[in-house]
Amino acid sequence: MARFVLVHGAFSGAWVWEPVIAELEAAGHRVEAPDLPGSGDDRTPVEQVNLDAYAERIRAVLASDPEPAVLVGHSMGGVAITQAAGVARKRIALLVYVAAFMPADGQSLVQLTQLPEGEGDQVQANMVVEGEPPVASLTGEGARVACYGNCNEVQVSWAIGHMGLQPVAPFMEPVKLADPTANEIPRAYVICARDQAIPPALQRRMVSDRGAQVVVEIDTDHSPWLSATGELVAVLDRLGRESDAGTLGGDVLLGSLEGE
Repeated sequence: MARFVLVHGAFSGAWVWEPVIAELEAAGHRVEAPDLPGSGDDRTPVEQVNLDAYAERIRAVLASDPEPAVLVGHSMGGVAITQAAGVARKRIALLVYVAAFMPADGQSLVQLTQLPEGEGDQVQANMVVEGEPPVASLTGEGARVACYGNCNEVQVSWAIGHMGLQPVAPFMEPVKLADPTANEIPRAYVICARDQAIPPALQRRMVSDRGAQVVVEIDTDHSPWLSATGELVAVLDRLGRESDAGTLGGDVLLGSLEGE
């Protein structure tokens, strides 16, 4: 079975993966989910939070075990795992982007949101940026619309109650791959067809621009770890098994996973 390292997105922390971890472990996989610097329970000062800090945190987790990992990034976590791939190439078996930004070397998150396909992004429409260094917040109805449109009220309340401030610097910094061979790591992408945070058109544009060995589509919002936990676990389980067996490849549609 596979080793998974799960990386959260903006305004959040390792807590987002709680619904997923137990099910992946029950399927026989090993799972780790760190807080990025300045997020979740981590208390790194805002002025020290940047893409290099994110990459170093992920590299340290990857280095704690000799087995190469399936490295999964959600949302902004896609930028973080891309940067980390440049410093931990040999410790990554597969990169999985779950409704995530998938930048090329030299691209920033903000640059990706400015592509025509990014129009209608409800995170930028609803977040508030304050302070110096700047931090962003996403709360209340804006958070629900952007991230949790297919979640029930109990789930929405739980998630919004855990959300926190997000340092803005990682949004602005372009990815810099210390090792360009990181581009050779196999990639998979999980498109969320009802996403209001990263519009599906932008997700498909990034897949078209960057390529992926496997593309899966789930008919849900920006937070499939909560709104479509079973479907996401089925996808990750399949990817982990195929990566571990060296059989990864070809488009996988969610429908082909059901009933197996």
